[in-house]
Amino acid sequence: MIEFILNQKKITTDIAPTTVLLDFIRKEQKLTGTKEGCREGDCGACTILLGELIDNKVHYKTVNSCLVPLASIHRKHVVTIEGMTPNLNEKKLSPIQESMVEEGGTQCGFCTPGFVISMTGYFLNNKNYEEQEAINSLGGNICRCTGYHGIIRALKRTNDEFKNMPELKSHFEKLISAKILPEYFRRIPKMLKDIKPKKFEEEKPKFVIGGGTDLYVQKWEEVVDSRAKFIDLKNVSNEIYKDGNEIVIGAAATIEEVIQSKIIKKYFPQIKEQLELFGSLPIRNKATVAGNIVNASPIGDFTNILLTLDSKVYLDGKKKRTIPLEEFYIGYKQLAKKKNEIVTKISFEIPDKKFQFNFEKVSKRTYLDIASVNSSIGILEKNNIIERIRISAGGVAPVPLYLKNASNFLINKELSTINVKESASIAMNEISPISDARGSADYKKLLLRQLIYAHFILLFPNKINAEELL
Repeated sequence: MIEFILNQKKITTDIAPTTVLLDFIRKEQKLTGTKEGCREGDCGACTILLGELIDNKVHYKTVNSCLVPLASIHRKHVVTIEGMTPNLNEKKLSPIQESMVEEGGTQCGFCTPGFVISMTGYFLNNKNYEEQEAINSLGGNICRCTGYHGIIRALKRTNDEFKNMPELKSHFEKLISAKILPEYFRRIPKMLKDIKPKKFEEEKPKFVIGGGTDLYVQKWEEVVDSRAKFIDLKNVSNEIYKDGNEIVIGAAATIEEVIQSKIIKKYFPQIKEQLELFGSLPIRNKATVAGNIVNASPIGDFTNILLTLDSKVYLDGKKKRTIPLEEFYIGYKQLAKKKNEIVTKISFEIPDKKFQFNFEKVSKRTYLDIASVNSSIGILEKNNIIERIRISAGGVAPVPLYLKNASNFLINKELSTINVKESASIAMNEISPISDARGSADYKKLLLRQLIYAHFILLFPNKINAEELL
C-alpha cells in the first residue's frame, strides 16, 4: 500500500506503483485543476508542490506530476491547486490567485494552476525577494495567451503585499497569516510522521527509477506496465560531502541539490548560473545525477561537466567496483555497467585553489532546451604553464566525450593563443558528429571549435587574443 497526504487528506492506495501522479490525481481523485499538457515536463500545466519530511520539518519543491511515479510519493505531501484555497470550505482565492486576476495574468486559464503553484513554491523557499530569482522560479511554465507580463506583475504585486505584512515568529507562519498557505499546512508534519516508511522492491525489476524525468518520456508505457523497482532514496544517498581529498555526490542527489550545495558552491561559484541551463526548476528538482549519467545521452549537460572533473563512478551489484566516468560509455547508449548493478555515487578530486572551470552550451533556445553542442573545461595554470587540463565535448560523438588528445597536447605547454588554436584543431580529429535536427555535422564542428575558444577567452582574457583565434 502507498500512503501519502493529498492536500489535507490521507490517501492509501494499492494502485500500480509505476502509475504517474498526474493520472492518479485526475482520474482516481477527480482533481482536474492539475492539467494534462505535454506529459514531458515541458509545459508546467501539471505542476504540483511535493513536500518531504526532513528533520521534523516539511521541505517543499515544485515538480511535474506527469513524471512522478506514485511509489516515490509514499510518506510525502502532495499539494494541487485545489489545496491552495485559504479556507477550503469558503472557496476564496489566495492572494496569488487574486493578483493573477487583478493583473491580467490569466486568459484561457489552462496554464494558471501551474503558475500559481510555482509562485507558491517560490514564496515557500525564499525569504528575501529577488525579482530575477522569482521570475526564474516560473521557468518550465508555458503560457500561450498573456505574453507573461501580467503574470510577472501578479508575482510582484503578491510580494509587495507580503513584504508589508508584520513579521511573525517564522517565515512559515507569516505565509499562513498572509493566506499564501492554507492553515492545514500546520498539521502536515504530524500527519506525515504517522505514516511508516516503505520500500518498494521486486526480485527482477525491469527498470530502476531515480528521477524518471527522461525515462517516463521515452518509455512511459513500458515503465507503467513493468511495475518497476524504485530506488529508495534513503538507501541510495543524495548526500554531497567531502571524503578526504574528494567531493562525493550521492547518486540520488538531484541537479537542484547540486546547485544549492554549499560544498559545490565553494569550489564552483559559477555553477548556479551554468546549471540553470539544465531544464526548468521542476525538472532540476527531480532529475538525479545518476540518471543523467546512466541515460548516456551524448549531450547530457551534467555528464559533460563530470567528465572534465575526471570523475569516478561507483557501482554496486554482486560486487562493488569503481570505474572512471570516461570509460563508462562504450557506445551509443551502451554502458560498462552490468544489468544487476546500480550507480551509488560519483566522486572527483577537490580542485586546487587556482583551478578554473567553465561550461558552455549552444541550443536553439537559451533555456529549457537540449544542447546542439556543449563543452566543459577544467584547467590548472601556473606561471603561464598549463599543468593540468581536461576538455569535454557533447553532441559531437556517439558518447559523452573526453577530448583526450586535445587536452594532452596542452599539458606542460605555454598558455598561448597559438597553442589553444592547435588544441582546437586536434579536437576536430577526435570527434565524429552527425547531421540531425540540431544541426549539420559541419555546424557542430564549428560550434565545438568556438566553444573551446570561448573557454580560454573567458578564463584568460589577458592572455588569449580573441582576434587571432578568428
